[in-house]
Amino acid sequence: MVDFKQILSVSLILFSVIDILGSIPIIINLRKKVGHIQSGKATIVAGLLMITFLLVGKSILTLFGIGVEDFAIAGALIIFALGAEMILGIELFKPDPDATASASIVPIAFPLIAGAGTLTTILTLKAEFEQINIAIGILLNLIFVFIVLKSTTWLERKLGKTGVDVLRRIFGIILLSIAVKIFKTNAFPLAGG
Repeated sequence: MVDFKQILSVSLILFSVIDILGSIPIIINLRKKVGHIQSGKATIVAGLLMITFLLVGKSILTLFGIGVEDFAIAGALIIFALGAEMILGIELFKPDPDATASASIVPIAFPLIAGAGTLTTILTLKAEFEQINIAIGILLNLIFVFIVLKSTTWLERKLGKTGVDVLRRIFGIILLSIAVKIFKTNAFPLAGG
């Protein structure tokens, strides 16, 4: 049953976990490397990942013998690499001839939009909210994500080179912190996370 209060709660939770606004410096940085980001493709792939996880996420992980914690740690490692790249100015994700297509999926669709945090949050939300309300919350977030992805060139012009550089380093540190937190919580659950 559709419940607007549940949809609002789910939307706000997912909005804070996806944190597409915090990912703007990463997206700008990737766009500089690969030339173009396919906003529609990234949004659709992220949406498919989230809906698939909503419907059969735990079963898929169990099928491969992977725990939610293992999945979260893998995502944390990718997020850590992105953060290190932003702070140190090194290049870990090397562009390739087919970079435009692949950059729209990795690392934008996964793990930036539909990362381990988002997917594990979706699994957690299923215990508290109805599936239809979670699906609508996901859809609302995807619309916002698409708008942000389409606006990165405009945002970059407004911020300027110095603004983007400062933001990139600040969000690099935040990404490293998020990665460490996800890793610590999932690698050492018995130690109190």
